[in-house]
Amino acid sequence: MAAQPSDCIFCKIIQRQIPASIIFEDHCAVAILDVNPLASGHLLVIPKVHVNQLVDLSDSVAADVGRLLPKLGRTLLKVTGAAGFNVLQNNGEVAGQVVNHVHFHLIPRREGDSLGYRWQAGLYEDDQMRDTCESFKQALI
Repeated sequence: MAAQPSDCIFCKIIQRQIPASIIFEDHCAVAILDVNPLASGHLLVIPKVHVNQLVDLSDSVAADVGRLLPKLGRTLLKVTGAAGFNVLQNNGEVAGQVVNHVHFHLIPRREGDSLGYRWQAGLYEDDQMRDTCESFKQALI
């Protein structure tokens, strides 16, 4: 594992320098109960390698972490009895990221839970969708 910043709370959890309710751990990640849950059973899935955002993860670590999400999601549904769950991953302060160590939220959802969800869909104008699609294809790395 690469050197970790001394002030990263998730690195400290991974290194057992501070306590956490760890529910799962393997070679690539830990899953913990969020100490400030949006709902009971709210999990955080945290890669062991310290990178700030999703775009900084290597393909192999991203794949390893991605393989854990279905298993942890099934476990979350079984344990909480929730009807569904959200997988949330924030990148950058403007997107709501508070801890600068990439992580995934698994948030149990129940009918009428009042957690809310803002999705204000829009439409592309004229040729904007085609042009945007072409820009993505040309920039894909």
